[in-house]
Amino acid sequence: MAEALSCGESLVRLLEQHRVDAVFGIPGTHTLELYRGLARSGIRHIQPQHEQGAGFMADGWASGPPGVCFLIAGPGLLNTATAIAQAYSDSIPMLVVSSVGDPPPNGVPEGHIHELPDQAETMRGLTAFSGEASVPEDLPGLVATCFFRLRQGRARPVHIALAVGLMERQAAGCGADRPREPPGPEAADCGPALAKAAALLGEARRPVMILGGGVDCGPAAVALAERIGAAILTTIAGKGSVADDHPLHAGAALTIAIGRGLAEEADAVLVLGSELAASDTWTRPLRFSGKLIRFDLDEAALRSHPDAHLALRIELGAALAALLGLLPCREPSPRMAEAAAQCRAESRHPATALQNRHLRALEALRLAIPEDAMVAADMAQVAYTANVAFRCSRPRSYFYPVGLSTMGYALPAAIGRKIAAPERAAIALTGDGGFLFTAAELGTAVELGLPIVVLLWNNEGLGQIRDRMTARSIPPIGVNPRNPDFLVLARAFGCRTARPASITGLKREIRAALRRRLPTVIEIHEDGAWLDG
Repeated sequence: MAEALSCGESLVRLLEQHRVDAVFGIPGTHTLELYRGLARSGIRHIQPQHEQGAGFMADGWASGPPGVCFLIAGPGLLNTATAIAQAYSDSIPMLVVSSVGDPPPNGVPEGHIHELPDQAETMRGLTAFSGEASVPEDLPGLVATCFFRLRQGRARPVHIALAVGLMERQAAGCGADRPREPPGPEAADCGPALAKAAALLGEARRPVMILGGGVDCGPAAVALAERIGAAILTTIAGKGSVADDHPLHAGAALTIAIGRGLAEEADAVLVLGSELAASDTWTRPLRFSGKLIRFDLDEAALRSHPDAHLALRIELGAALAALLGLLPCREPSPRMAEAAAQCRAESRHPATALQNRHLRALEALRLAIPEDAMVAADMAQVAYTANVAFRCSRPRSYFYPVGLSTMGYALPAAIGRKIAAPERAAIALTGDGGFLFTAAELGTAVELGLPIVVLLWNNEGLGQIRDRMTARSIPPIGVNPRNPDFLVLARAFGCRTARPASITGLKREIRAALRRRLPTVIEIHEDGAWLDG
């Protein structure tokens, strides 16, 4: 006789069938049946200190398998909404499973605990798909549809809601179901367009390639750049898709003048896996003088530059393979390699005294950590410098909340990355303002025994906004909060701490932190004279 399962347990079984092996969340009264299922499964549960931490940890986790969150309705879901919106903005695969209140018997809301006016409608604006199970038989199809959406086209969060009463009902079964969806575009359907792209790139004398966060085929992209002699720029999300020392690599320099100029003055620009959003360039949209060619899985992303000479919705690996087959080898010109080297060098030249301090600390960090270390950066001035200048040669090694640009991302994202890849070093690069958003997650890192390095750049407030207020002759209101003693706070959670007084000391403390079984908070005060050097 088959084992009787509740719908909550059945959903966990379905997740196991889809190879989910970790869930982030805080249990509540409304999600008890999900946790009954977890207790009987092989899925690991990670409890953050706050639901927003669960979302950012799931974001950091999701380098292949999606990050999964279990949340209560109302406050649990809303606490995670920022992280869900961030994942949507930056194309992160995330599955959110939440409870939802049972419908009121007379159709009129009765003010039940955790009740939202329309939870499903709230989530539709933050996800690629949001569905609610009405009867037990809905579950297999909903789960299958979610995983289809996560694995086809542009990755974005998806959401399933189960009413509390339904979660406790006996399930009809948890056999897998398959959604009926059209397949994605195939390279064979795009032959004429690919031939046109090959002709444009083959004729170019100053070609540039821009690689975005959607590029998961870096070696093929580099092979194409070598074939046509193109300089390679990456967006911030694309950092690490090309080896830092490759002679054609110009860096993640679209936010500085020399990088923008390199792209705008090219006679052909091939953009792979990027919508070229305002957050990719910071100052103004790129204005291309040459032929713009765009390949992307997402139709909406391709519409962001309607002036493109050619915009093709296609899987990037197939597109690059086709182009390599169409383009003959030619003698590479040194012109674009020289331009790339100049761009790369200038991106690491400090424009201000503050950037010089950032660069000294960042270079010490780079020298102290393994080549494949993972850095999760927050919205902080030191990270703005790192976005351009920090050397990164491995994919999925640099993480930054580009799109939504939310503070508090770095620490929980680094925790998620370290859980997903325990063999790699994990660093959270943060400022004092953003750190305080999610500092409680130090407790999670201590509980799990994670040797995460938290590099905390302390400028005693919201430095970027304070500087802008000063530049506009606005009184600095709300940007100079009273900070705690960060090292005392970290030790209260059980962390190790350090406050180095030299570059040599900074490298020594980072290396020591990586050998521990606990997180270490290393504070760098912006006013430290030792940073000038």
